[in-house]
Amino acid sequence: MNASKRLLIIGGLALGIWAMGFGLYYAVFIEHQTLDQIGSSLTSGFTFAAQRHLPEAHAALAASAQGTYVYVRQVDAHGHWIGLAMLLIVLGAAFDRVGFGERLRFILALGLFVGAVTFPLGVLLETLSRGFGPKFLAIAGSALIILSLAGVAAGFARASDP
Repeated sequence: MNASKRLLIIGGLALGIWAMGFGLYYAVFIEHQTLDQIGSSLTSGFTFAAQRHLPEAHAALAASAQGTYVYVRQVDAHGHWIGLAMLLIVLGAAFDRVGFGERLRFILALGLFVGAVTFPLGVLLETLSRGFGPKFLAIAGSALIILSLAGVAAGFARASDP
């Protein structure tokens, strides 16, 4: 097995194991508390609004929105890691058919793996900071995946030319 194929398959398996471990940890220790916080903030917000306590209602609804923002990013990071891990494994199984030399195939495989790790990581880090760093990491990771997938598609097209 060549290095690019090994990187994709072993990297995909490692990323999948990481994602499942993160998902298990998240489900057991974080998710239910987050959902309780969202639900109680939402309930409080509507209760305060019905009582015409608008500043408290706004604060409670803002807390619910913040909890939802964090929840969505945590679930998205888990889901993207799992999906990208499966993509790496499937591409690894057929990577010998990419019509480029091994050096370029390894660069494409490395781009896919690094992007698959950094894109969801950036999304997850947005729960800690909404600053430039996490957004840049997420954007750079997704761009790396897109560019690498374009290269892989070109390699598959090149290999199928008569």
